[in-house]
Amino acid sequence: MRTSDAVLMAAIFFSPGMALAGQSPAKDAGTAQSPTGTPPTQAAPPAPAAEPAPIPPISASGLLQPALDTVQKTVGAVRLEKWKRGNIREETAEDINAIQRDLETTVPPLLRQADEAQGTVSTVLPISRNINSLYDVLLRVVQASRVSGLPDDIVQLQQALIGLGSARRALDDRMQEAAAAQEKQLIDLRSTVKAQAAIKCPSVPPPATPVCPATPPRKAKKKPAAPAAKPAQTPPATPKTGP
Repeated sequence: MRTSDAVLMAAIFFSPGMALAGQSPAKDAGTAQSPTGTPPTQAAPPAPAAEPAPIPPISASGLLQPALDTVQKTVGAVRLEKWKRGNIREETAEDINAIQRDLETTVPPLLRQADEAQGTVSTVLPISRNINSLYDVLLRVVQASRVSGLPDDIVQLQQALIGLGSARRALDDRMQEAAAAQEKQLIDLRSTVKAQAAIKCPSVPPPATPVCPATPPRKAKKKPAAPAAKPAQTPPATPKTGP
């Protein structure tokens, strides 16, 4: 019985299924291969980050023209003759005339100027300032309509004011984006210029001029000393003779 049990255990252990089971961990531990035996293709390196999309140019007419058309149509349809009489109606009539003159004479050339030089902030500033002034005048008309105007005029004027306010905010945002992009380009250009100046070869210094030794000062010749004067000889004394 012991011999048969040992033979049975050996047959189970060395069966093909057990052999494959013993080999599977080794295969998993190694590099996985395709069914054909060829190594798998490596993963492609990540694509470089895409550069940010350029800011579209400022199209002032595209941003403002729909709102301006609505304002012109709305103020032209105001029925001032049915408003309450008084100073408010007269002042509103003057404001409406000013709005219509501005839309017909001042705004069109400013829009053309801004569209011809798209992307330049300096050419958009005039139309931006004009739209701000136009908004203030239209706001006075809306406030006056709430006091003396008709309900229909009030609703139409308020909608026109909201549309003009949204258009001028969109123009301001586009101007800010364009200004930031231009500032970034200027900063990048300055950095490039500095980098190019730093890698230039230094200029060869001129050869040093040899320094000649200084000439020693000449010694002044000493004049010979004058001979010493001989002492004067006193004549010998004459002896006195008697009488």
